[in-house]
Amino acid sequence: MEQQAEQPTRSATENEETRPSEDRVRLAESPRTFTHWQRLQIFVASWIGYFAVLLIGRTLRWEVNGWENWEAAKKRGKGLIYTFWHREIFPATWFWRERGIVVMTSQNFDGEYIARIIRRHGYGAARGSSSRGARRALAEMARAHRKGLDTAFTIDGPRGPRFVAKPGAVLLSRMTGAAILCFHISLRHSFVFRKSWDQFQIPWPFSRAALFIAPPIIVPRDIRLDEQARKQREVQETLDALRARGEEWVKNGRSSTNENTHSER
Repeated sequence: MEQQAEQPTRSATENEETRPSEDRVRLAESPRTFTHWQRLQIFVASWIGYFAVLLIGRTLRWEVNGWENWEAAKKRGKGLIYTFWHREIFPATWFWRERGIVVMTSQNFDGEYIARIIRRHGYGAARGSSSRGARRALAEMARAHRKGLDTAFTIDGPRGPRFVAKPGAVLLSRMTGAAILCFHISLRHSFVFRKSWDQFQIPWPFSRAALFIAPPIIVPRDIRLDEQARKQREVQETLDALRARGEEWVKNGRSSTNENTHSER
């Protein structure tokens, strides 16, 4: 039978981790240049996005499945690499806010205003993606881990294919020893951008939201290439399984997996 309990409050150590990422590691700005019109659009979009996450996020009612997996990964003391799908940026930004997490964010127009939104919610932005600037962004994220910060990937971004995991999290785990923490967020009621490549979701105010967290995945530094490919498949399969649980939760009101469930205050 599932147990109901409140999500643990943040410890003093976690509160220390909420200091802005830029205070603990220097992150480069995007090398892209934008026109005056683009800069105005980015300014407006970033403030609208910030307040949208702030106002809607406060109303969401959360169920957290697998919090013990987060605790187990955290106890290793080698950092976390949060790994999730691009379409879940909105609710994920709210749930994991003010922890100093450094997120790989693309250098394009969309990536610029997303970077500004998440910075205002207590994140750092390593500028790069699988298509441009990946090596530099990975180096910045590895440096963030050495400074005691966690990192995150929208693992099918920035342009898809949707629900196909790219290798960034596995490469970074191999470089740093940090644990890959796959998670998935499902929303009971949301607006879905059907024409976007990722079918981006914005939750309705006061919607129920469910967070599913998988056991951590560790990639040894001396792993062989064939074993690294197996770890990549494990990340893909883990995210697929979490998404299936989330879809079942939306349909039936609960996940079939029997594990502890926490409710956020």
